[in-house]
Amino acid sequence: MDIYLIKLILAHLIGDFFLQPNSWVKDKATKKLKSRKLYIHVAVHIVLIFLVFLSFSEWKVALSIGLLHLFIDGMKAIFQTRKNARVLFFVDQIFHFSTIFLVWHLFFNGHLDMSYLNDIKFWILISCALFLTMPTSIIMKVIIAKWLPENDDESPKSLQNAGKYIGILERVLIFIFITTNHFEAVGFLLAAKSIFRFGDLKEAHDLKLTEYVLIGTLLSFGIAIGIALAVKGFLV
Repeated sequence: MDIYLIKLILAHLIGDFFLQPNSWVKDKATKKLKSRKLYIHVAVHIVLIFLVFLSFSEWKVALSIGLLHLFIDGMKAIFQTRKNARVLFFVDQIFHFSTIFLVWHLFFNGHLDMSYLNDIKFWILISCALFLTMPTSIIMKVIIAKWLPENDDESPKSLQNAGKYIGILERVLIFIFITTNHFEAVGFLLAAKSIFRFGDLKEAHDLKLTEYVLIGTLLSFGIAIGIALAVKGFLV
């Protein structure tokens, strides 16, 4: 990856995540375009460009980044509400990184090597990784539905859909570990999940629930390992 692009990304990460206190974020959300913190935040990003490049000759780059950052953060402040704050955070970062790539392309003649988009191995990896998310969750739900404990109502102490997302994360991690030859990490993941689950199941004193969780865990791990090994065999 080009050194100029790395420097631009580094400046953004430092400015947005290390040098922006929560008080500034709240001030921007409350006062919108009248917030002084908004303009201080933009100034920080401009200064960071000079620092990462160790030169004032890149003033056009710094000014472009600053103005684009001001526009994006300004729009975010205007349209942000309590309900859409989480979504706008990700939209905001997508726009920021898009403008970074734009500035990199315009001022440093940068371009990304996209040849991998024509490689069948890339599309197999993406397809299998996606299969291990929601499709596998639905398949598992159908398979183990007949063993669902009668008292499996959503616990008020449990996060909504937490189990589903934990399963998705564990399968994706297993897929990554195996395809990158880190088989030992799979054992660590299984051990860690077992430790965290053991206390809850021990206190529940419910054999059916224990067996249900065990079936779900082994099925989830089994599917992920099977898919990962199949992909790994194809890629070799």
